[in-house]
Amino acid sequence: MPGSSEAADAPPSPTLGELSRVFGRIGLLSFGGPAGQIGMLHRVVVEERHWLSEERFLHALNYCMLLPGPEAQQLATYIGWLMHGVRGGIIAGLLFVLPGLAVIIGLSSAYALYQDTTWLAGLFFGLKAAVLAIVVEAVIRLGRKTLKSRFLVAVAALAFVALFVFSLPFPWVVLLAALTGIFHTRSRGSQTQFEAAPADLEKKPPVLGSALTLLFWICVWQAPIAVLWIASGPQSLMAMFTFFSKMALVTFGGAYAVLAYVAQVAVEDYAWLKPGEMLDGLALAETTPGPLVLVLSFIGFLVGFREAAGLGPLAGGVVGAVLVAWATFVPSFIWIFAGAPFIERLRGNRVFSSALSAITAAVVGVILNLSIWFSLHVLFRDVRQVAIWPALGLDLSWPIWGSLDPLAVLLFLLSAILLFRMRVGMITVLGVCAVTGLALRWAGLA
Repeated sequence: MPGSSEAADAPPSPTLGELSRVFGRIGLLSFGGPAGQIGMLHRVVVEERHWLSEERFLHALNYCMLLPGPEAQQLATYIGWLMHGVRGGIIAGLLFVLPGLAVIIGLSSAYALYQDTTWLAGLFFGLKAAVLAIVVEAVIRLGRKTLKSRFLVAVAALAFVALFVFSLPFPWVVLLAALTGIFHTRSRGSQTQFEAAPADLEKKPPVLGSALTLLFWICVWQAPIAVLWIASGPQSLMAMFTFFSKMALVTFGGAYAVLAYVAQVAVEDYAWLKPGEMLDGLALAETTPGPLVLVLSFIGFLVGFREAAGLGPLAGGVVGAVLVAWATFVPSFIWIFAGAPFIERLRGNRVFSSALSAITAAVVGVILNLSIWFSLHVLFRDVRQVAIWPALGLDLSWPIWGSLDPLAVLLFLLSAILLFRMRVGMITVLGVCAVTGLALRWAGLA
């Protein structure tokens, strides 16, 4: 039934203005790390706006999970590209990051001048509880729509265990899920779940055009090096941009997979930060919208603030933060604009359909892992790593039960009731919980 599937798969093609407004709002409200951000994108793009079908959304998400860098921002870029080509991808990708970058620059300025971040806890206390409810809703919704067989449920469960217990990198989980899906289909001799190739597929992208696209965006990515060289910029900024450009190519498995290494290098090798400042930066990034790797712009701000001679402390800090953001996030546009046209062709390839269905199931396990990690850090004040098998380095996050925060639990339950029972809109829920959390802080309870 190709006709019906094509109709369901075709997006309504929002105007550029509508796309900008929607992704501007998402960029301002994208709290909660990858799980919350992916859940929010799914809710807005699939559930509310109906711009993409469930299958098309998950196909894009599967690809983004394989890439280095912030998968949620790459997914936003992919969605924008599907809507309005390169222009749409640039708009969606930038609006997903720029609000958080502006906030982190403002907070970094306050931190560098006053060394105080305690007031942030009250401002975002309620917001985190609301985001947790949104994350839980996203996991339930995706699970119901994608786990349609015992095999797919098993794949999702194994993906969760591989991540939560064995800390296996995301790309390995996705790759093993794809191989499992192919093996399962061949062993059963069954047909793939996609009966026909979608009719909206364009012709195969030209190799030369794709190569030129790749070359162009690589030049855009590394353009700041040329600008710094021509302007005789501080050597510290050039070294910093080079370092974070390398990090952008190896940041598989989300922000936490690379933050420990970056913290060690920034403190011990380059002496860019003092030992406790990286934790302060992580606290700032946790309480701002956008990808968690925006904490890297905090490092860039401090380097520019302290070492960019001739620019002035604040101006140097802003330049340093923007340089790190450029090195970190521009590669996302490279992966999407150069690779997505080929990835879209896989929607019509019968050989890969079984692999894609297994990857979709694994993604549910990935998001479940992220949501549990987030819930532990929202509901408990103290979460520690407990060794399961020290010889193999296996451990898992486990809460200290006495550190359970009853106010966080109550705000989470309030958010869940508003979302699940009363069907209140996401923005209203975020607003109610943010105001409640701030009031509790002012009252000295939170």
